[in-house]
Amino acid sequence: MFDAKKIFKSLLACLAAAILTIVFSPFSTAAYAETESLYLGGFPAGFVLNTVNVEVIGLCEVLTDNGISSPARDAGIRTGDIIEKINGEEVKKTSDINEIISRNYKKYEITVKRGGESLTFEIQPVNELSSGSKRIGVLVKDSINGVGTVTYIDGENRTFASLGHPVTDTDNKIIEINGGTLYGSIIYDVKKGVRGAPGELHGAFESGVIIGNAKLNCPCGVFGTLSENYDFSELVKIEKGSMNDVSIGSAYIYSTVYGKQVEKYKISIAKVDANNKDNRNFVIKVDDKKLLDKTGGIVQGMSGSPIVQNGKLIGAVTHV
Repeated sequence: MFDAKKIFKSLLACLAAAILTIVFSPFSTAAYAETESLYLGGFPAGFVLNTVNVEVIGLCEVLTDNGISSPARDAGIRTGDIIEKINGEEVKKTSDINEIISRNYKKYEITVKRGGESLTFEIQPVNELSSGSKRIGVLVKDSINGVGTVTYIDGENRTFASLGHPVTDTDNKIIEINGGTLYGSIIYDVKKGVRGAPGELHGAFESGVIIGNAKLNCPCGVFGTLSENYDFSELVKIEKGSMNDVSIGSAYIYSTVYGKQVEKYKISIAKVDANNKDNRNFVIKVDDKKLLDKTGGIVQGMSGSPIVQNGKLIGAVTHV
């Protein structure tokens, strides 16, 4: 899931006996796990990732002493614009907007990025009647959220790996993040995948259950550090594998398709491509009837599910 319809350039059709592209042996890039043994994931997490961009998601009217006003709309701001600067000062989070416009400038200029081009407009904030604060009439966001799967935990270094692929924007570019939080999550429903339409897991965040803090969004997924009080002692410990350990034949994925219970499902590795430039190193086919009956194969939200062959963690599910 992970807000996939809005955030990712999207997964392709989910087949009944799903053939999947699997990205990375997760120990071959910046995501390298230094310890030789890891704790197996497969459990869901709720992601809230802070971005370095402030995106306009809507325009609104402001009620003033003189009636209704919409400074942003009047200035030419549009939904989808990225607010870069106001009066030359960088805007990296939503609170920056209110802080800058609260100052007593004679003139205000707002610079936005639209379609790869930077545009500058004059804008005149107005005083909101109820609060007396200056407003420009925009609804903005500086974070993204959704549900995905944790791949492994490095207990020695108290770090985690998740998702198996990057969070990208509508142009399929990796989104730069400025930290973020992983919460515990419970899967409460599955939209089954059918030919031509990928399914998805529906999950809810667990209030107050913090797994850790996101630090890096890279081609191999989202990585970060565990919270001090997160207990992983009951997870299965497993040996770290590499591409040299991957072979065509039977293997398993570990994933959660209901509640918080991680289950083991049988798959087959159908193709191996150790030198794939996109780190999509092998293709799997789901053989497990139980999983096929529940989900139709791999669905959105299962990205990051660890893949195990011959007792070693060798990779993670990424794309349908």
